Amino acid sequence: MVKVDIISGFLGAGKTTLIKELLGDALKGQQIVLIENEFGEIGIDGGFLKDAGIEIREMPSGVGKLSDVIHAVERVKDEAGVVVNSATTVVDVLKCGMYMKNFGEFFRNQVESAGTIILSRMDTDKAARDTDKVSDALKMIRELNPTAVVITTPVSVLGGKKVLDTMENGAVDLEKLEPVHEHHHDHAHDHEDHDHEHEDHDHEHHHDHDHDHEHDHDDHDHDHDDHDHDKHDHCHHHHHADEVFDSWGRETPKKFTEEKIRGILKELSDSAEYGTVLRAKGMVEGEDGRWIYFDMVPEEADVRSGEPEFTGRICVIGAKLNGQKLEQLFGLDED
Repeated sequence: MVKVDIISGFLGAGKTTLIKELLGDALKGQQIVLIENEFGEIGIDGGFLKDAGIEIREMPSGVGKLSDVIHAVERVKDEAGVVVNSATTVVDVLKCGMYMKNFGEFFRNQVESAGTIILSRMDTDKAARDTDKVSDALKMIRELNPTAVVITTPVSVLGGKKVLDTMENGAVDLEKLEPVHEHHHDHAHDHEDHDHEHEDHDHEHHHDHDHDHEHDHDDHDHDHDDHDHDKHDHCHHHHHADEVFDSWGRETPKKFTEEKIRGILKELSDSAEYGTVLRAKGMVEGEDGRWIYFDMVPEEADVRSGEPEFTGRICVIGAKLNGQKLEQLFGLDED
């Protein structure tokens, strides 16, 4: 029987970081298949993982919410010989209030469906200063899911083996899951070399060995108080991610400087003229020949050097995105 671990979480919550930790420690040396259902026109996370030495293969699936992925695995457990081993949601402790306010339908589903909840950003100076925000986040999570195992110690401190052991102890209550609501959208990517499944909604991963794991990621982050996409009470509506979130992506040979990329990311974070930008990520060639990898959620950006890719790729995810303005911002309207 193949054991499947599912990892979910909003955009930029820390799913890829968690997977790297698990693969580098708890699952080191095992043959892994990584399946990622990534939200966005251009596949980016596969490149980030490849840059870390993880090979990936893509395959569409079309699931959206954490509960959907759990149900999907349950439906095929007998014929496929798989079983849900764990379902984990990664939550940015500094942004979960925004998730609930703006995208409550999706955030609630991730938290309520999880057997284990991992709070990320607990090791940041911001979390140390804003203890009230951390307390409010824990209270909100406990109200949504009083039985889940909640990990507040940073993953880098616990180590992959301890995290995986804890994930496996978090029981998933199948009877309390939201019922399946059919949709017909395909956004997924299958990655092989172990068995993990990631989605910029949900990720699964499987191992070969009496122990096969899947990870399910629900990738939708938000950090703007002035946009309330959940005001219609999504508890009474059932939406697929494509009905709420937009993505804009381009492949480009255009060369950039690190300063230019940082300026673009700041503009995306500060200005509303591009729509509600929840995440921007990509890899582009630098004018000096080095490749620039970037990853941004509102108010936070990571820009670093990476391995060369077959072409530059850029992806922006959010709500009501203005594609023309994004083309202009990245200078792609000149191509």
